[in-house]
Amino acid sequence: MKQLYNIKDIEEFIESNNFCILYFSDELCSVCHDTLPKVEHMLKGYDSVASARIVINSSAEAASHFSVFTAPTILLYIAGKEYIRESRFISVPSLEAQILRYIGLFNANV
Repeated sequence: MKQLYNIKDIEEFIESNNFCILYFSDELCSVCHDTLPKVEHMLKGYDSVASARIVINSSAEAASHFSVFTAPTILLYIAGKEYIRESRFISVPSLEAQILRYIGLFNANV
């Protein structure tokens, strides 16, 4: 998972990928440390979904810009628009089902 540090880089990342996930985490958050490997493992099956991590301790301005007030928070962007926002205790199977649904809808419309 790529690490991003500022708003400009995050916005460029969103614009350059049809499907992307932003994973906002806190260095001291045990839930963040537990959830990250699960999300990374799940994303290995989806080459079309780019992913990036933003550590809110060192990127408070970016967290504020994206209205992230708790960690972890996952945002899924499709063609530059936010479609999913999950925070704190995230169900990875539920997240994967939502991603699959959106990939199917996106591919059906292309």
